[in-house]
Amino acid sequence: MLETSQKLSPNGLTAAVVTLSDKGAAGERVDESGKVIRQMLEEAGYEVKEAIILPDDFEQIKTNLIRLCDEVRVDLVLTTGGTGFSKRDITPEATMVVCERNAPGIAEAIRYHSLSITGRAMLSRAASVIRGDTIIVNLPGSPKAVREGLEYALPHIHHGIEILTNKTKECARK
Repeated sequence: MLETSQKLSPNGLTAAVVTLSDKGAAGERVDESGKVIRQMLEEAGYEVKEAIILPDDFEQIKTNLIRLCDEVRVDLVLTTGGTGFSKRDITPEATMVVCERNAPGIAEAIRYHSLSITGRAMLSRAASVIRGDTIIVNLPGSPKAVREGLEYALPHIHHGIEILTNKTKECARK
């Protein structure tokens, strides 16, 4: 399933949403968390170039992460799902394979924030990395957890993208 946005980004930043769900890819479950991510990105001024649903399949995840970073060239890829303890939860492993530079602080900060809400946040295996000029962040599959994590992290991720893509060079605060 592929959706393409025709909106222009007021802040010049682009993103893609990748939902990882066997049931969602088979049409057996509605993708609520991907919808939350897309809405929050658009409200923050991102142009969502693609929103796709994939099964929990290592090669499909890897191939699409590489394509979104290297060919579509979005600034940010947010994944949802596949970060837990189930044997089919392989999103962090596929993310680490496409990684050129690790950026663990994003996933750690989201986990830390989520721990103030629920102890189950310690069960997240989410990763956050850089590939080329793209930041990839794994989010949980829960719409509630996605919203809470992005409310906390998205403004800071925005600054990271600006530094990564040379849209700003200044990090110091006065």
